[in-house]
Amino acid sequence: MKKIQLIVLLTISFVFHAQTNLTKESYSFSLNEAIEHALKNNYAAINAARDIDAAKKKKWETTTIGLPQINASLGYQNNIELQKSLIPAEFFGGQPGEFAEVAFGTRHNMIGNATVSQLIFNGSYIVGLQSAKVYLQISENAKIKTNQEIREMVVNAYGNVLLANESIAILEKNKTNLEKTLNETTQIFKNGLIEEENVEQLQITLTTIKSAQENIKRQKVIATNMLKLILGITIEKELILTENLNNLALNNINFELSTTPFQVENSIDFKIQENLVQSKKLLLLLEKSNALPSLAAAYNFGYNAFGNQFQFFTNNQRWLNFSNVGLSLNVPIFSSLGRSARTQQAKIALEQAKTQMTQVEQSLKLQFEKAKSDYEYSLEQLNTTKSSLTLAERIENKQQIKLKEGLSSSFDLSEAQRQLYATQQNYLQAMLDVINKKASLEKIITKN
Repeated sequence: MKKIQLIVLLTISFVFHAQTNLTKESYSFSLNEAIEHALKNNYAAINAARDIDAAKKKKWETTTIGLPQINASLGYQNNIELQKSLIPAEFFGGQPGEFAEVAFGTRHNMIGNATVSQLIFNGSYIVGLQSAKVYLQISENAKIKTNQEIREMVVNAYGNVLLANESIAILEKNKTNLEKTLNETTQIFKNGLIEEENVEQLQITLTTIKSAQENIKRQKVIATNMLKLILGITIEKELILTENLNNLALNNINFELSTTPFQVENSIDFKIQENLVQSKKLLLLLEKSNALPSLAAAYNFGYNAFGNQFQFFTNNQRWLNFSNVGLSLNVPIFSSLGRSARTQQAKIALEQAKTQMTQVEQSLKLQFEKAKSDYEYSLEQLNTTKSSLTLAERIENKQQIKLKEGLSSSFDLSEAQRQLYATQQNYLQAMLDVINKKASLEKIITKN
């Protein structure tokens, strides 16, 4: 009994330990590690990979249509009541003009046969093979497109979490400095050197900072959960980011990137549109191939047996064999112009796809110019906001000194602080924009 209790306790301890480890499981990623993890575990990436597997199976399924096909069948019939026919009775010595009932056949019949068929020529089959190949290409290009979008989403989501982290840290620093200034100002007020509204103004600013800090904390939770979703991680797991916003922004500064020549043929969107045009061409060929004859061959052989007693599996049963070979030629002659109408529709669809391809080409060139402009502007804004932040910090510091010396009011300090806080957020956003705009530009110019 004690051994059983010990085993139960050990089992409970093991399960509890396993559950604890499962709960405490965490992930730690740099940006590149997060991208690699998402490309393997993101739900859309997994389904895109499955689409490729399904396309490969579809291609083989289409190929097998033109390969030999073997089918076998086994049939049994029990004639409970044989069908009867009437014949002149005089055949059996009866009176002329009279008819006798005669039953033909046996009560038990069984037949087994096998057929080997082979498609010799069919225009639709040839087009089908080409279509299966294009279908696989479409799935592969869709996977590349999905990976590009996942990569960009990871960069954006990763940056949003880092932005929240930096915002919380800056707000905490601002709160600490403001609390110190508030304490000093309160002492000056108690000494009767300044008015009470100077203290009240600082209290309002401090309350605003605390509220903003709590809001950013909530936004961080949402941003982190969004990143987990993109990475294919359950929300309950812990996620640790090893990058910081400043270093990541510096690593994404590449002035040569905007000078990289753009070749629209390398764009995955252009390749997807090429697939669409090719598929429309194949549909046109399919409609034309329907006017061609088709030829198939078949070889059939088997055995049948008959008897009034069910003894097909005994040595006394006699089996009769048969076999035949044949060709089947199907020649379309006249469809009341139905095939012609379908062919014309396919031609129109092809022309529409070509027009759309030209539109996509021009649109991609415009997207490249905009992405390049946005990235260059983000680099400029990073330098501008960095300089502005230095100035805003100096102005706010001077206002604090003036307030302590009684040379300015808390309103002037509050205005300088609001300017500083806004510039801080602008600088953080500028760093995030550099990261995101580079990702958008790379998405367009990356050769696939």
